[in-house]
Amino acid sequence: MRVATVLHHPVRPVPSYRSTLFTPSPPKMKTLRFSFSHRSTKFKVLAAKKQLPELRSWKQKQDGENLLSRDQKAEAGFDLGWLPAFPHVLIASMSNFLFGYHIGVMNGPIVSIAKELGFEGNPILEGLVVSIFIAGAFVGSISSGSLADKLGCRRTFQIDTIPLILGAIISAQAHSLDEMLWGRFLVGLGIGVNTVLVPIYISEVAPTKYRGSLGTLCQVGTCLGIITSLFLGIPAEDDPHWWRTMLYIASLPGFILALGMQFTVESPRWLCKGGMLNDAKAVIANLWGESEINKAIEEFQLVIKKDGSDLDSQWSELLEEPHSRVALIGGALFLLQQFAGINGVLYFSSLTFQDVGITDGALASLLVGVTNFAGALCASYLMDKEGRQKLLIGSYLGMAISMLLVVGAISLPLDEDFSHNLSILGTLFYIFMFAIGAGPVTGLVIPEISSNRTRGKIMGFSFSVHWVCNFLVGLFFLDLVETFGVAPVYAGFGGVSLLSALFAYYFIVETKGRSLEEIEMSLNANSTPGNK
Repeated sequence: MRVATVLHHPVRPVPSYRSTLFTPSPPKMKTLRFSFSHRSTKFKVLAAKKQLPELRSWKQKQDGENLLSRDQKAEAGFDLGWLPAFPHVLIASMSNFLFGYHIGVMNGPIVSIAKELGFEGNPILEGLVVSIFIAGAFVGSISSGSLADKLGCRRTFQIDTIPLILGAIISAQAHSLDEMLWGRFLVGLGIGVNTVLVPIYISEVAPTKYRGSLGTLCQVGTCLGIITSLFLGIPAEDDPHWWRTMLYIASLPGFILALGMQFTVESPRWLCKGGMLNDAKAVIANLWGESEINKAIEEFQLVIKKDGSDLDSQWSELLEEPHSRVALIGGALFLLQQFAGINGVLYFSSLTFQDVGITDGALASLLVGVTNFAGALCASYLMDKEGRQKLLIGSYLGMAISMLLVVGAISLPLDEDFSHNLSILGTLFYIFMFAIGAGPVTGLVIPEISSNRTRGKIMGFSFSVHWVCNFLVGLFFLDLVETFGVAPVYAGFGGVSLLSALFAYYFIVETKGRSLEEIEMSLNANSTPGNK
């Protein structure tokens, strides 16, 4: 679920979310209740021909249930089935708003920060201020799985606001480079945890029918955070100390998140795994409808029976099938996403805008942000209609075509104005296509194909790959451009985009309209010896 960001300064990477001695008491559930009535569509299991006995028996029972036809659903009136879960998902997505805000907050003021803190003109130290954020995010991603397994998403969200708030305040009050680095590391630590937690939480609390659309709120939140930071950064052009105010403001969403999560629900799957059946049933009734309680609990318990009832999984389990296969797919998706060149394209986009007369960096960033936001809205509409795999393939094919346009604009003997306009068109089209699929689908599909037991660990591993690749692209992009030129590097990005489309076609299963338990049981059946 990574989004487009604009880089204005060279030679630095730019980011694109318990101890065993502590045993928490079961959280007291506080839920937001709505009176909107809704009907949930029940979906059949799409599994392999050779299935596990439990899956075959369960599928036969599901096949015997009555399904609402399209005509019946149309007669039921305007569909508000997504609304009960929306406030909970919206509050969780505040984490992505923070992520986007912290991306944008350092793009412009870094020159003022360097001047005031005494490292102006030192590109290595300027890059360190940005890259230390990625180091913190890497550590946060690795640790997030264990925290979510033991504490649940709600409590982990609340605990994670501590480094987010402290990091923002320390950065805002910094009077030395060391203080700024500590503040940025703490913020990165919090963001690293949250970028893992948000897609897990949304995938586990959202109704199956709306899981894709609600999952795109991650992307929307990040886009809005970037745009907000750009608007708030306008006074920085006249006030060299305005960056402190912007960093103080960054602490406010952390307080809102900590308070808001107190009124959200815990994942019903985590509650069921922890033996809190009554709480799980209450959440299901509130968000999915009372008619879904028995079916959902039966699915949860069937999966728990196979996976084990203990809350915490071990990292070593990722070496076993089918978890190893899912972990490799998750890591590969983020590796391909980053090496398809999103951060490199965005860095060079500022120069492309300058070629057509847009010299205002804030205006260029705003154009990118609006394009990104428009793509995220389209993804929200299409995710549960077209499916994850189709969006991912189409997104990467569109990105490859975009790179072809830019390479042609640079390499072919075209009219100068036409060449510049074609470059702008290719760049914005690339960002739009990224926001439709490669950005939101990647973060959404990994928790969907992960097992209930290892979902946190697989997401943590996948996002750690994301941060490492993000760092490497930011570190070597300019050197590659200087060595080979822009056109060959962009052609390479286009080639990776084509490879990513092929990868999605052959290795990504469609998860649209299927509960997480249906997907898990299907993958388990396919991974059983003899099921080829």
